[in-house]
Amino acid sequence: MQKKLSLLLAALTLLSITACGVFGDKPDETKNWSATKLYSEAREEMAGQHYEAAIKLFERLESSYPFGTYATQAQMEIAYAYYKSQDQAQALAAVERFIKLHPNHPNVDYMYYLRGLVNFNDQLGFLNFVYTQDPTERDPKATRESFAAFKVLVDKFPNSKYAPDAIARLNYLINAMANYEVHVASYYYRRGAFLAALNRAQGAVKDYAESPATEEALFIMIQSYDKLGMPELRDDTRRVFVKNYPDSRFMGGGAGRDAPWWQFWAKSGARAAPKDAIK
Repeated sequence: MQKKLSLLLAALTLLSITACGVFGDKPDETKNWSATKLYSEAREEMAGQHYEAAIKLFERLESSYPFGTYATQAQMEIAYAYYKSQDQAQALAAVERFIKLHPNHPNVDYMYYLRGLVNFNDQLGFLNFVYTQDPTERDPKATRESFAAFKVLVDKFPNSKYAPDAIARLNYLINAMANYEVHVASYYYRRGAFLAALNRAQGAVKDYAESPATEEALFIMIQSYDKLGMPELRDDTRRVFVKNYPDSRFMGGGAGRDAPWWQFWAKSGARAAPKDAIK
């Protein structure tokens, strides 16, 4: 019996080997490529917007040549390729991995910048979605995360060449967050939730005092105080409002916002990963 089992196992092993020879995977043509060739081919795939193919080549480059400038460059390129392919989760994972592995790399500021952009474009995706869904139904988490990422870049690398753009985006994001809070306050007011509207408008004034949205927030506060039967607070708020916005369209009976607040920024992308490490 044991002899028969041994013969059966041997036959199965031989059949497996034969099957691999007939139906096995195609040989990997990149197996013996040099680092230079792998990088060049990956860059060509990137140029053709074939991001999945580029990522595979960069990953092969990193695994085959794990030491030296090509490996670190490949890690940056992988993060950028995921960003371009709109795979936000993978892009952020690649960014975090690079920052953890190379906190003192000469181009680590770019990775902080890219982290902000990934969340920034996710935030813009949220704003674009507003066209078909009320903004109060979605939490602008990406807005806050993008703000935090750009702020880290500006704080850690104030002289970075990416800092000016990050500062401009920070200013936009402050206005976006303020406008979102005002939108929610207006939403509550229209539905008769006057206390909720008041609290949201107060929060916008307190947290984003320099934002243009403060004008509408104060106006909502005046209306809410009036509806809640608080004439003294209503009149105090009106005096502040008139002093700061004497020509406001709100007090003049204007219709409100002239344009959707989410259209402040045209969607833009990151520059490609810096290549000064590759000679």
